[in-house]
Amino acid sequence: MSFWDFVWLIVISFGFVAYLILLFIILTDLFRDHKISGWMKAVWIIFLFIFPLLTALAYLIVHGGGMAKRQQEAATEAQQQETAYIRKVAGTSPAQQIAEAQALLDKGTITPAEYEQLKAKALAH
Repeated sequence: MSFWDFVWLIVISFGFVAYLILLFIILTDLFRDHKISGWMKAVWIIFLFIFPLLTALAYLIVHGGGMAKRQQEAATEAQQQETAYIRKVAGTSPAQQIAEAQALLDKGTITPAEYEQLKAKALAH
């Protein structure tokens, strides 16, 4: 294998991997878009397998404007779900934190100044 054959192999491999990434992004966006019917999604997928490059370019032209918006919405929703799950599992609501600080104050474990600091911290979140 000559040097130029090796360079050509790298270029072709890069193009193939780039196309696979593009295909994955298109399929992800296709199933994320709730405005497109199931039949239309099936048509896009069939054409992606029959005429891959032309269909990918057509999809980017037709639906490219909303792809970033749908990606951002999905990321925001995932972040909100993660935050809600962490709060649920941790069980740390501000009221609960203040109640725990009050119990520590009642036991004499912390001073009133420390209680006020914990209370302010809980209310800040």
